[in-house]
Amino acid sequence: MSPFETLTESEWERVEQVWRLIEKGELDSARRDLTGLQHERGRHPDLGIVDAALHLEAGEPQDALEALHGAERSADPAQFFHLRALAHFELVQLESARDDAERAITVNPALAEAHELLSRVYEHLGDETQSAVHATTAQDLDAESFPGALEVSDEDFDELVEQALGELPERVRNELHEVRVLVQPLPERHVLTGGTPPLPPDILGLFVGRHLMERSHSDLPDEPPAIYLFRRNLLRSCADRDELAREIRITLQHEVGHLLGLDEDELEEWGLA
Repeated sequence: MSPFETLTESEWERVEQVWRLIEKGELDSARRDLTGLQHERGRHPDLGIVDAALHLEAGEPQDALEALHGAERSADPAQFFHLRALAHFELVQLESARDDAERAITVNPALAEAHELLSRVYEHLGDETQSAVHATTAQDLDAESFPGALEVSDEDFDELVEQALGELPERVRNELHEVRVLVQPLPERHVLTGGTPPLPPDILGLFVGRHLMERSHSDLPDEPPAIYLFRRNLLRSCADRDELAREIRITLQHEVGHLLGLDEDELEEWGLA
C-alpha cells in the first residue's frame, strides 16, 4: 500500500482517538498511538497534521513545522495552513504566521481558530483594525471558544497588580526594593527573539536581569532587574475579573521566583507556590 493512499476507516478512527487524547492533555498516550500509525503509514499527510498538533501542544513549534513538510496534501488543507501559521507564531515569525493564517481562511472562511490567531498576529504587528475584525469574526463563529478579551481599564488593571504585590510574603517584598514591576501591552519582538528558542508571543510575564543568587557586591552597576506583566495577554487568558486577579498574582509569583533564583521546592518555602 502506498503511504499516501487514503487512510482506511479503522485508521481514521485511530486518528480520532489521538485527537481526543490531545484534547484531554494525555500527550504521552497520544504520541504512543500516533507512533504506531506512523510505523504503518510513514509520513502520511494526514498523520503529519496530527503530529504537528501534538508537537504544538507539547510546546515544540519547530518540530511542528518539520512534521508539516508534505502535509499540504492532507484531507484538510485549511487545518494544515492554520497549524503552520500557529507554529510560525510561536516562533515569532509573525509575517509568515499572518500569511498562512490568511491562506487558512481563504480555504475555509468559517475556521474560527484561524481568525482568532490572525487577531493575535495582527495585534503584534500593530494593526489594531485587522486584529479587531478577526477577533469579532472568531467570536461570531464560535463564541464559546473565543469569547473575546476581557475588558478592564488600565487603572483597574494597575490596581490588581498593586494588590498582588501587597499579597506577596513580607520576606519577598523586602527583596523587591530594586526591582521594577512594569506593565506593558504586549512583549516587544526583540525581547521575544533575544534567545534561542524564542519566547512565545502569548507569555503573560517575564523577568529580565540576573537573579539575586548570581549577584554580588563587586558587580558593576548595570540595568536593574525588572518584572514585566503583559496586559493584553493576561486579559485574553481570563474570563472575569476574579480570574484576572488570580492570574496576575500567579504570574507575578512565578517571575519573582525567577528573580530569586528559586527551584520548585524553594518556591513553596518562600510562600510563592
